[in-house]
Amino acid sequence: MKYPTKNYYLIVGLGNIGPAYDGTRHNVGFQTVDHLAEQHGVSFEPSHLAYKAVVQHQERTLHIIKPTTYMNHSGKAVRHWLNKLQLPVEHSLIVVDDIALPFGKLRLRMQGTHAGHNGLKSIEAQVGTRAYPRLRIGIGNNFAPDQQADYVLAPFKKREVTALPEYLAQACEMVCAFSTLGIQQTMAQYN
Repeated sequence: MKYPTKNYYLIVGLGNIGPAYDGTRHNVGFQTVDHLAEQHGVSFEPSHLAYKAVVQHQERTLHIIKPTTYMNHSGKAVRHWLNKLQLPVEHSLIVVDDIALPFGKLRLRMQGTHAGHNGLKSIEAQVGTRAYPRLRIGIGNNFAPDQQADYVLAPFKKREVTALPEYLAQACEMVCAFSTLGIQQTMAQYN
């Protein structure tokens, strides 16, 4: 089915599937799209390479996925769903954790490097470009040398868990604004 590109978007929350990863910093992309689905009263269903939900927002259709490929192979799911929905990469938004930003800081970007993030590295390799929109969610970098993997795969601290819903709600606002206002205006309004 050919979608009218103007009103259709692919929103990708990055994370790892399975209870061992629930609530970890690396899964804040999953948490964001879970929050978005909950706000709109929809549920995720198993689909090809991902759990998928569809949200209607102001005459826009947001196809939301949580890849089931694990973080390191997220690009396979992104490429599959861009192809299936016949959407250009500019109509996708990757929601991702970022250790370069303080906890709770949100940054929308039109493109960028993977900065060592395995999910972004996989997406770049699979879609063949760095020029895809991403919403970076700060998780901080309070870890000792050589402890990055342990840090990102650890649960948020209690005080962070308390503050997280506010940041997730703002991230969801930014996702919706991206689909209705476009990336430039959303960046100007929220960054």
